[in-house]
Amino acid sequence: MIRALARYLAILTALICTGAAWAEERVALVIGNGDYSVAAALPNPVNDATDMTLALENLGFDVLAGFDMNHDDMAALIADFGAQAQSADVALVFYAGHGFQVSGTNYLLPVDGAIATTADVPSQTISMQTVLDALDGAPGLKIIMLDACRDNPFGGGLDDLPDGNDGLARLGSDADLMIVYATQPDNVAYDGVGRNSFFTEAVLSHIFTPGQNISDMMINVRRDVLAATGGRQIPWDSSSLTRQFLFDQSPQTVSEETLLWQVAASGRDPKLLNIYLQRYPEGKHTGSVQAILQSPVTRQSVITSPDRVAAQAADLWALARRTRMRQLVEVYLEQYPDGQNAEDAQLLLDSLPRAEDISSGRLCELLATHPDDSTANTVGVSLSALANDASLAINTCRDAIAQSPRLPHYRTLLARAYLARGDHALALEQYNAAAGMGDLRALFSLGVLYETGTGVDRDFDQAIAYYRQSAEGGLADAQVNLALEFYAGQNIPQDRMMAVELMQRAAAQGHRLALFNLGAFALENLGDTPAAALGYFERAGVAGHAQGYYLAATILDDGEIMPKAANRASQLLLMGIAEGDSGLVTAFFAEGEAGQWSAETLRDVQTILTAANQYAGPIDGAFNQDMELALVGWRTGGFRADLLLN
Repeated sequence: MIRALARYLAILTALICTGAAWAEERVALVIGNGDYSVAAALPNPVNDATDMTLALENLGFDVLAGFDMNHDDMAALIADFGAQAQSADVALVFYAGHGFQVSGTNYLLPVDGAIATTADVPSQTISMQTVLDALDGAPGLKIIMLDACRDNPFGGGLDDLPDGNDGLARLGSDADLMIVYATQPDNVAYDGVGRNSFFTEAVLSHIFTPGQNISDMMINVRRDVLAATGGRQIPWDSSSLTRQFLFDQSPQTVSEETLLWQVAASGRDPKLLNIYLQRYPEGKHTGSVQAILQSPVTRQSVITSPDRVAAQAADLWALARRTRMRQLVEVYLEQYPDGQNAEDAQLLLDSLPRAEDISSGRLCELLATHPDDSTANTVGVSLSALANDASLAINTCRDAIAQSPRLPHYRTLLARAYLARGDHALALEQYNAAAGMGDLRALFSLGVLYETGTGVDRDFDQAIAYYRQSAEGGLADAQVNLALEFYAGQNIPQDRMMAVELMQRAAAQGHRLALFNLGAFALENLGDTPAAALGYFERAGVAGHAQGYYLAATILDDGEIMPKAANRASQLLLMGIAEGDSGLVTAFFAEGEAGQWSAETLRDVQTILTAANQYAGPIDGAFNQDMELALVGWRTGGFRADLLLN
């Protein structure tokens, strides 16, 4: 067993060493144009480009950046980028600013562009074909991100511009090319209400997720933008990539909530523990956080060795840049002012709004979002908690509506604030107004009101009608709810294949309950084979459903559905233990449960726990008290993603 452990650590060391530096050459072109001399000025693009530059540099890209560029400088920078792209493994373009199409050809607008008629377009703009030509012959992956799908910047000034030219047209068909649009082709995108556009804010929120491929990242970006715009803007991509691309090649890890809990618990840091409680007041680790805060153990008595300090600093920085939480960046700089990442941390801090500078739209979201809203990019609050701040939420959301009257999202949040205050009539009025503007969450919420009889006469048929409309529009939560109704067949005619179809549509958006339920369906031979359950459960775990990891581990451990794979089973089991609340750990320790696991899987668990310095007992595949304590330690700050060779 000693040799087995030594071999495991040798493999791990090799992986860590090769993964410490970026194995591929990465180059990026980033342009943000906002200070236009003739066209309408835009508030976000320079911020978007600045923040993307910092993020991409942190991810190993050599970035050529330009801000408020005139035509000649923009053309020259594109040419320089094209030369560098010829030897790069990955070449990425990010553009934020005015963009439009004429007769199917896309154009990007320099800040000095002055256009009176369509005849001026070629000389006053940069054609997207120029960018594609710069990438022609580049051997690596090519990624283009366009946060430029905005209205014709010259309004009615182009009298000869053909109809139907809003937004950008679809382009590109080369191999190993991915083009990401801020919204669907031939549509327009909204400017953000804060520092960044809705699209760029969503990209920045997910670009540092470890082990996430770009396709999965775009699912999360799409979900965030859908939520922020009430379904009016849908990021879209076209890909001919022949291999996966990961912005952050670090090992796949747990959810942001669990990662914050792990970092805070590892150092027993009161500041970080209290940040967790502020962000996740009803989180799955809240009880454990409160227990630590009430214990006499201090941070100073836990973190002593230089290696431990360095590891804690690295973990905190990784969490801060992934979550973009200003409080975490401030804690990092306070505790590690001369740390390895202090310079980048200060740059990130400078780009993040202070509490007093948060936009009314963002504050409205923080105050009034539903905690079960799977599309939201904030945690949300219960209705009872919202009731305590209802007046503030109402006033804030009114301000957000005044600033962004075309976005129905804030009306939906205002309606929930009215609901929390008990003003059912006003809540219904705002929900109907938002639904009339196409807000999918408002439609779903109206379904809930009619199903429960809150402020209206209970009408289940009307509730189902709203659920259907919301589900057809693409809201994953509505698709899951409607799927469960079809599966049960109690209130509507049973149709289990429709249940599967709706779950699949929600799962395509990364909805963790949909993924978990598809796994359960597959075990029943419904919609897929039992063997497919493994993939569904594992994807549910990655999305934050701890039981998904747990069930995936059992499938690989017992070998009835799939061939036994003790090594992978042990990794998934430990991911589930880390991701889950204390109840999952208690269930594992329950009499007889631990004995259901094979000795091979338990040996691998013991090996990993030993490498994590959590277990010092024998590696014999037998469950014992030392192992129980080790699993508690693993869940309470001892989690090590790098020990799970995923």
